[in-house]
Amino acid sequence: MGDEVRLVRPEDRTEGHPTPGMHREEAVATGGMWAGHVTTGAGVASGWHHHGEHESTIYVVSGALRMEFGPGGEDVLEATAGDFLYVPPHAVHRELNPGATESTLVVVRAGSGEAVVNVDGPAPAREGGTGPDV
Repeated sequence: MGDEVRLVRPEDRTEGHPTPGMHREEAVATGGMWAGHVTTGAGVASGWHHHGEHESTIYVVSGALRMEFGPGGEDVLEATAGDFLYVPPHAVHRELNPGATESTLVVVRAGSGEAVVNVDGPAPAREGGTGPDV
């Protein structure tokens, strides 16, 4: 079935790799690619995770997405319906839904190995940075 054109309807999707705070459904998985549907409830943050050797593209179908990443999780991108985000391999991040309604995403990943690695959080920010003086 790997080299056939196929249709995957919503009821055909299966549970995807779990990360707290988000619901992943797998639509297609091959040796080097994964595609699925992700929802996050209003005001909910996912757990910290990365996608190993996979690079990921996220399309925001509806709602809002706040992506936190980088040292100490201090880097932030805000996305809304119609936006794409790119996540490189091994980038520790979490996804938050700052909106009042559920967010819906389509995710496509290319790579090999473990597709989701849940972690405690990103590496801490380096001391002596350029933050505000206290």
